[in-house]
Amino acid sequence: MLGWIELRNRKCMGTCQSTESVETKGNHDQNVVYVADANRPGSDEDGRRRIASLYSQRGKKGPNQDAVILCQGFGMEDGVFCGVFDGHGKNGHMISKIVRDFLPCLLLSQRNTLMLSDEDSDFTDSTTTSPKDDSEGSPILSPFLFEEWKEACISAFKVMDKELKLQSNLDCTFSGTTAVSIIKQGNYLIIANLGDSRAVMGTISEEGHLEAIQLTTDLKPSIPKEAERIRKSKGRVFALRDEPHIQRVWLPHENFPGLAMARSFGDFQLKHYGVISIPEVSHHQISSKDQFIVLATDGESL
Repeated sequence: MLGWIELRNRKCMGTCQSTESVETKGNHDQNVVYVADANRPGSDEDGRRRIASLYSQRGKKGPNQDAVILCQGFGMEDGVFCGVFDGHGKNGHMISKIVRDFLPCLLLSQRNTLMLSDEDSDFTDSTTTSPKDDSEGSPILSPFLFEEWKEACISAFKVMDKELKLQSNLDCTFSGTTAVSIIKQGNYLIIANLGDSRAVMGTISEEGHLEAIQLTTDLKPSIPKEAERIRKSKGRVFALRDEPHIQRVWLPHENFPGLAMARSFGDFQLKHYGVISIPEVSHHQISSKDQFIVLATDGESL
């Protein structure tokens, strides 16, 4: 799955189907959800088609397990949430959709709880007390704002994982999903990443060429700190002989399930052995050279 999001003209981020897929699928793609801001004129489907695109194709191994959501009016007035989720395992297609449907609300709920609990803060969503960056005409992201969103992301991801575990009619023992999400507040992005999906920025280099800047790290067991945590929890990390380049997570005494990521929603049997649902959270200030963002899953061989 690919989500292409334009930043160049300071328009709201959006997600939609490409022209070709609109012609063939119309608006019936259940993997895609768009939540318009009812208080914002022009935040309709035609508007998002002008600034963004989505492409998704099912592989040979069963249902399409990808899901994507775009929410306008998220947080502050012109805020946006966009998330891409890549399910895996027997029930991955259901888990990715549940996370897609509930995570944005959980993020706002956790953020609002933090704001209410901080009685000494003068912060509001529309401004910060930090000085302005004159080149962009937008307040500089204060450490307080980022830490508040970071805490909200970590808390929301934790609650989301607990909610999945409470789903009595959904087996998440060896099924789960990744999540890569972007929260846009003014000219700033808060990026929360779980698993091996990816956020990539397209920007103009000093030489005037378009270049790709990876905004997230693929959280795989091949990363030393991820492997160390898993091994300390008695999980095993190794690659199969016919896939020497792919490190996987295995149970202590059984060559199963072979999860190719170190963090995820679900996968509860492996949560005892070092796989976690804590996202890696970072931020990025949008500059005049930044053109677009791609949110992508790792796909499947066709």
